[in-house]
Amino acid sequence: MITIQQATKIVLENTIDLQTETIKLENAIGRQLRENLIADRPFPPFNRVAMDGIAIRFADFENGQRTFPIIGVQAAGSSQLFVSESGVCVEVMTGAMLPKGVDTVIRYEDILIEKNQARVQVETIKNGQNVHKKGTDRTQGEILVKTGQLISPAEVGVAATVGKSELQVTKLPKVAIISTGDELVNVSEIPKPYQIRSSNVYTISTLLKQYQIKPELFHIVDNQQATIEKLRVLLNDFDVLILSGGVSKGKFDYIPAALESLNVEKLFHRVRQKPGKPFWFGKNVANKVVFALPGNPASSFMCTNRYFLPWLRASMNLQPLNYQYVTLAETFTFKANLQYFLQVKINYEKDGQMTAKPLAGKGSGDLANLADVDGFLELPAEKTDFLKGEVYPFIRFR
Repeated sequence: MITIQQATKIVLENTIDLQTETIKLENAIGRQLRENLIADRPFPPFNRVAMDGIAIRFADFENGQRTFPIIGVQAAGSSQLFVSESGVCVEVMTGAMLPKGVDTVIRYEDILIEKNQARVQVETIKNGQNVHKKGTDRTQGEILVKTGQLISPAEVGVAATVGKSELQVTKLPKVAIISTGDELVNVSEIPKPYQIRSSNVYTISTLLKQYQIKPELFHIVDNQQATIEKLRVLLNDFDVLILSGGVSKGKFDYIPAALESLNVEKLFHRVRQKPGKPFWFGKNVANKVVFALPGNPASSFMCTNRYFLPWLRASMNLQPLNYQYVTLAETFTFKANLQYFLQVKINYEKDGQMTAKPLAGKGSGDLANLADVDGFLELPAEKTDFLKGEVYPFIRFR
């Protein structure tokens, strides 16, 4: 049995190389950018009016003029007007080009318009006010978004602004999530007294959707030969297998032996942790990776958050997840010599401190308890008593 530190190291040393693909801009949310987004022209591309109002020459105002004849209107999206004479103004709209020959915008709230004359109602203005100067945000050729960024609506907006209708992104891994066990029935079925509905595959698949991965779901019955044959097909068709159940020491736990018979190298089996101790991890010569997780809901859910998601981010060359550190709200005792992932509810105190209230539940099979908590507090194996006020890493899933 290895420590979680050793398990984490092994998992992160066995990432896969994901290629690049081209997708449409509207499908890019949540994907990883694999090209730089570069300004194709200055930002803004012209001296842009920042307020509805009138545009004047500041020198006219500075020389004491307060009333200006209106000679035209500069609308957004229209060609630039030219003001050739002094002492006049142009009505201008937000987003429009600043007319040539003027340099300062006074907002409508600070003027009074009567009989096509604009009278300034304030005594102080600044030269160049309410004008967003050309190129002040970014220069042409400047990198706006660097490759490797996870694409959010902000990056989509930048891509659209520079004319990118398609983007180069990291190709997503093909993921199969497989439940095991004759006790499981489909969600839509009425289980018999000795059966339960399959839930882990849905929980895990939902976690993956934040990265836009759409896994395929499968089930394997408790039969050794059927397990081998099904895994043989899935290893050929998918980049990653996430299995739930069948990895402990029970008579019908065929997964470890089946994987090894298919030449999937066992990199570790059993981790010094609770929940999730029977966790099995391996890889074959074709670089197909297998996460074989315990079947208990809290175990599979915790292992997916603690091991698979960091592995996925590393494979995608994303920044590692930065775990928060929170304060334990109550003293908690755990006597087993295992790293314990305590389910906790987060509270925000008036002083701004984030505290974690233990809600341990009834064990790793207590699926309903996950709906009451916000994440796992990672408690070290070297201690048994965890005191109120102590600070520990927090793995958030809500």
